[in-house]
Amino acid sequence: MGGTASSVSAPAAAATVAAGRPLLVHSFDEWRRAARDLLAHQVAPHQVQWISHKDGGDLFAHADADPATVVTADAALAPAQAQAAMDGHAPGAAAPRISRKLMDMLQTAACCRVPNRWAFLYLVLWRWQQGEHAVISAADEDGAKLHAMVKAVKREEHDMHAYIRFRERRDDAGPPRFVAWFEPAHDVLPQVAKHFASRMGRVTWMIATPDASVMWDGCTLHSTGPLMRGPEDIVDAGEALWLTYYRSIFNPARLNAELMHGHIPSRFWKNLPEGSVVPAMVSQAATGARQVGQTRSVGARGGTAIPIAADKAQPQRQAPSTLDACRRCPLWEHATQAVAGVGPAQARIMLVGEQPGDQEDLAGLPFVGPAGQLLERALEQAALDRRTVYLTNAVKHFKWEPRGKRRMHKTPAQREVEACNYWLESELAQVQPNVIVALGSTALKAITGNPHAALKDVLGQPFQHQGRWIVTIYHPAYVLRVPGEANKQQAMTVMVEGLREARRLAL
Repeated sequence: MGGTASSVSAPAAAATVAAGRPLLVHSFDEWRRAARDLLAHQVAPHQVQWISHKDGGDLFAHADADPATVVTADAALAPAQAQAAMDGHAPGAAAPRISRKLMDMLQTAACCRVPNRWAFLYLVLWRWQQGEHAVISAADEDGAKLHAMVKAVKREEHDMHAYIRFRERRDDAGPPRFVAWFEPAHDVLPQVAKHFASRMGRVTWMIATPDASVMWDGCTLHSTGPLMRGPEDIVDAGEALWLTYYRSIFNPARLNAELMHGHIPSRFWKNLPEGSVVPAMVSQAATGARQVGQTRSVGARGGTAIPIAADKAQPQRQAPSTLDACRRCPLWEHATQAVAGVGPAQARIMLVGEQPGDQEDLAGLPFVGPAGQLLERALEQAALDRRTVYLTNAVKHFKWEPRGKRRMHKTPAQREVEACNYWLESELAQVQPNVIVALGSTALKAITGNPHAALKDVLGQPFQHQGRWIVTIYHPAYVLRVPGEANKQQAMTVMVEGLREARRLAL
């Protein structure tokens, strides 16, 4: 614990403990002096009762902590120190030696407001002195707790650096010029005060907390007891201007309350100036303020209000110049090429599949593999010429997974379907078909824009969507893999009947 000291005839803290009296500790330095004396006289952790007014609860909540028996650590050491001064040497036995790393961890962990912190720190120190140096390892049970305490304190220091707000006082109020109120979860005020003293030059300021206050006069830090009841004691003439600015830049269409609280934990909001207005603005946004695209003051201005949906207020990706240049989703990375639709520019019927297959990916054309051959037979049975219909897919790149030496089809994810919807909408705008035939569930979801659309609900039941007829049938790949000849024939019949219905609706 630093340095060596001569022994004295009468132990100090050790004698107090031997008398069965608890030790009341107010600071790390006080605990350190007491722990040094206890270790020097081989007092085990279970023999010491530590009490701290900062650990929360009643100091004398324990039956054995009678107020008449409680002694502060420094008071326990005082007689021995006085005797040592008279004898002309330092008090205590030879001071124990610990590593700098442990010393730093103990000093930091001492700021962590957890029950029995001083008893736990003495346990760690005792184990170290007994040769158990693994006690500072995160793999050790006590070491893990010590690391967690250190981490909590450092996190609180970081949060206090980030979320403390200094408010300027009136010129005639005198020093300090800036005042801040904060409610730290741990005893980090001294460390944080040093941080701001090194960054704010000669400007005077004060940081007040429920337990203590620190003032900077431009040269020296001064610590004192609590001087304020809360942020309501601070009068800031510029705060109204800040709140006006904050309201004016608030955009309800871009509100993400979950992300907002993720960046700034809820316990810090009450002490921020804008914390008083945020709940009301969030409530207004949730009850319709998003529809005017800005704050209420903007919506009240003269002119025409343009309602805007929240999803339309999100940033839009730049459209790729060509299909081959498309990077809207990662599928292009493993595909040979993008497969565009083919067919007459003014076809009355458009057939939309799911995605290119292995052979389509290599050829660069839709429906040229086994599924395409089956589709061609179904078109013939429905009295439709393949050359008169437009063939395309909801997704333009082949999504696959390796299986041995083969590339096996893998169903595209909904985000990939949505990313490729730009190209499908472009084809619909150019071709302007009267009837769209959705081959399977993925195509149905892409055409309707509904990720929850189910093929079984509309199979064989044409319906209109955005002024066009939509006919849903099985994808030819499903017909190929469905087990049983009877089932294959039934699925093929559904396909042919759907194509016939599309031909009738297109007339």
